[in-house]
Amino acid sequence: MKPNHTQLDFFLEPVFPVRDPAQKLDLDRYRTKLKRAMARAIRECPYDRPTIAARMAQYLGLPSINKATLDAYTAESKAHDITMPRFAALAHATDALWLWDEAASLQGVTMLIGEEAVLAEIAYCRQEQKRISAELKRLTARPIRIQSRGKV
Repeated sequence: MKPNHTQLDFFLEPVFPVRDPAQKLDLDRYRTKLKRAMARAIRECPYDRPTIAARMAQYLGLPSINKATLDAYTAESKAHDITMPRFAALAHATDALWLWDEAASLQGVTMLIGEEAVLAEIAYCRQEQKRISAELKRLTARPIRIQSRGKV
């Protein structure tokens, strides 16, 4: 069934959620979350695992990264964690920049990718515009008398 554009969806998740940072890291839960996200990125990518590994190696300037290493990064049964440069390479190789949002969400961060940051800048400018308008309203709320400066 096609959604009706005239109806509000009160259960729709926000595109840019406001998050609270975790006060304590649950390492096992966080590790599982990232491994599942990386596995999803690989699954949704049009390239197979060996090609993704090759793209990662090329991005990092390494001779190679083997498929087994890639498998270890996503295997929930292994406590093998991916390094930040290799995580960046995986996000690049799979074209899954949303992985950064998954990784940063624990800190209360919401990632804006590319020109999405312009939306934040627009909102900031509008907020400043309201603040300045309120200040102008306060300043002009009463008449201002101009003193004579000796000119006729």
